[in-house]
Amino acid sequence: MSVPDYMQCAEDHQTVLVVVQPMGIVPEDQFFRIYKRITSVCQVSIRDSQRVLFIRYRHHYPPENNDWGDFQTHRKVVGLISVTSCTTAKEWPQTSDRFHGQKEVFGSTLYDSRLLVFGLQGEVAEQQRTDVAFYPSYDDCPDVEKRVEDFVESIFIVLESKRLDRATDKSGDKIQLLCVPFEKKDFVGLDTDSRHYKKRCQGRMRKHVGDLCLQAGMLQDALVHYHMAVELLRSVNDFLWLGAALEGLCSASVIFHYPGGTAGKSGARKPGVSSAADAGKRHRPGALTTNGISADTSTEIGRAKNCLSQEDIIEKYKEAISNYGKYKSAGVIELETCIKAVRVLAIQKRAMEASEFLQNAVYINLGQLSEEEKIQRYSVLSELYELIGFHRKSAFFKRVAAMQCVAPTIPEPGWKACYKLLLETLPGYSLSLDPKDFSKGTHRGWAAVQLRLLHELVYASRRMGNPGLSVRHLSFLLQTMLDFLSDQEKKEVTQSLENYTSKCPGGMEVISLPDGLKLPPVPFTKLPIVRSVSLLNLPVSLRPHKVKSLLGQGMSSASPFIYSPITIHSRGDERSKKIDFQWVQGDVCEVQLMVYNPMPFELRVENMVSDLILQNEIINIIILFVIYSYVEMKKLFNGETQQLTITLENIGTEMLNTLELTSKTLSTKGTRSTQSECRPALYRAVNATAFLRRRTSCNGTEVQRLR
Repeated sequence: MSVPDYMQCAEDHQTVLVVVQPMGIVPEDQFFRIYKRITSVCQVSIRDSQRVLFIRYRHHYPPENNDWGDFQTHRKVVGLISVTSCTTAKEWPQTSDRFHGQKEVFGSTLYDSRLLVFGLQGEVAEQQRTDVAFYPSYDDCPDVEKRVEDFVESIFIVLESKRLDRATDKSGDKIQLLCVPFEKKDFVGLDTDSRHYKKRCQGRMRKHVGDLCLQAGMLQDALVHYHMAVELLRSVNDFLWLGAALEGLCSASVIFHYPGGTAGKSGARKPGVSSAADAGKRHRPGALTTNGISADTSTEIGRAKNCLSQEDIIEKYKEAISNYGKYKSAGVIELETCIKAVRVLAIQKRAMEASEFLQNAVYINLGQLSEEEKIQRYSVLSELYELIGFHRKSAFFKRVAAMQCVAPTIPEPGWKACYKLLLETLPGYSLSLDPKDFSKGTHRGWAAVQLRLLHELVYASRRMGNPGLSVRHLSFLLQTMLDFLSDQEKKEVTQSLENYTSKCPGGMEVISLPDGLKLPPVPFTKLPIVRSVSLLNLPVSLRPHKVKSLLGQGMSSASPFIYSPITIHSRGDERSKKIDFQWVQGDVCEVQLMVYNPMPFELRVENMVSDLILQNEIINIIILFVIYSYVEMKKLFNGETQQLTITLENIGTEMLNTLELTSKTLSTKGTRSTQSECRPALYRAVNATAFLRRRTSCNGTEVQRLR
């Protein structure tokens, strides 16, 4: 067996396997529509019985895995449902032949089969057959679920018959030796009369009957058979089948302790436990035979161990895995057992022990796997690590799966799948693509790993043919990881950014990805770094000064009253704390910024445009460079600090009470970046009340000037 089932869980040992396959030309959407209806019948209560039969469906199943059906009966394909389209009576004979050919693939293990034919009407469709159901169309098939239930009941009848036949086998010492495919050549020429050989046969048959009892809904009987199989197989050192008996014992115990299942589908399963006291009533009467197989196991329950405790389940899983590890050809069985144990430990909240099982699963050699199988393996490992709370480990394996999507051996690399998986690793590495999350304190996570991941996102987005994403990720890397970049890395990142922006200039719009994720804009608040902001004094002739009121201290000139005690006493103190001002239209004031270049090369600021916010309203203000030395240089070298003085001119007509510089747009290396929500200590130009002086203009209008 070379293809593992990564979705295996302990309760799958209780199920019977049914394969649902399309036959001929069947529209994919129609097939999966019918497949969904078929799989809705996942458990059937057997009439005239308290037992429940659980069904596991697959639409693809490797035939070679079916050869391990004697080793573990839940791996055996016992049912086949074929779905086909047939429109004319002439096509029916050929369709029928195809159905028989499809049954031969699993013919040695099938209990029953069904053929669902869609589109055929007329005389042929009116035939009454138990194994074939005719429907006019995929839309007109109301009784599909009922047909499947009848099909499952027919499987149960065969299963129960085989269980009884195996349990009451009176062949004496000549018990059939059950084998896995790679063992058959090892038993050629063995002495079949030796005591060792007979015990091996008895132990394997006991284990096989335990499997059949578990599938048939007889949990207590299965536990008894598994315990006896363990004793027999341990005595003859039959390690492979001993591992299977131990695993069967664990599965039955897990079903007892966790009737809701361990696969994460809470409430999806109903307990199908039958009491041990009723075991004898359902069995044919019979004494314990010489081959060790008893039809009536109720007499043995008292002397056999019953269900394992939750702690013993894990210990037996470890022993089973250890036994499987002795056989190279049992790698798939060992891997699946590790996965089952992890799911149980996840429910028990034992994360550290679960990680040990997963670590063992990583190193299990399954031979030559296809790239698709490798992707699936790493993805499942990632999901299991996530299940037990190992988020960074989960992100690591998901990242490995992403790299596997674009392996050199793949003819058509899946860059979109790679990019999608890389995005899913971000939470595990404590990485967010929102720059605001990096201004809340100390850095979280491993910066070296985060840098590597961001580089991979840049490369994957470029190979996807989306240079805009590459520019956004590179801008994010430069803004948030600047403190962790070496001088050489800074040069390389900015050079890459310059190359990308020459083809696709960056912008400040939000980028929406197909899966709904939105990438916010990335402001360059660190290029250059503003060290200080100061407001420059006006010329002496224009500096404001406080003048005394002609009507009295604190008296408003707009008041019609000569004297008002309310105004003087209650409003005077309040008004003295804050003096209103106005910025005269057409006048200018100057703000000086101290900027620092953290890059190991000259930084060119090609244009700089800002908006000022006044009482939550944006007004247009032109910002000009007024220090001529700065205008001439326009360069800031590594480690250099320069003074930058900007002139603010009010071209509006609104009164300004509070002036706050909140954003600026830079064009650096071809990338336009708006600095928003900047640090108040660095970017607040004016946030205080200035001294005012009153003066009268030529036309007699009173104005105020801001300092």
